[in-house]
Amino acid sequence: MSKQMTFTLACAVVLSAVVPGVAGYLSARLEAVETAERNLRALEARLSVREARDTRAVSLPAPCLRTPVTPRLHQVPATALGDHGKRWLRDVPAWLAEPPAAQ
Repeated sequence: MSKQMTFTLACAVVLSAVVPGVAGYLSARLEAVETAERNLRALEARLSVREARDTRAVSLPAPCLRTPVTPRLHQVPATALGDHGKRWLRDVPAWLAEPPAAQ
């Protein structure tokens, strides 16, 4: 056989393996995309049903009432405590009340 015939047969053998492989790969990918589209449509349908079920009327049957004002806490001024802070310092031992001496 000539070199040209050997090359032609080699190319035919390679193409006979590559073409069906590529075709199978592409058909599998296309099928995966179609399956994903079907799943997406099913999920969208379920979501729209759920949204339709949970939808509430925009207008309320009764007029809106003003909410009552919440009472605020009264803050006691510090002078109302009297000499409470001074009594506490009297109960602390002297060695704790004084700052440590510098060495």
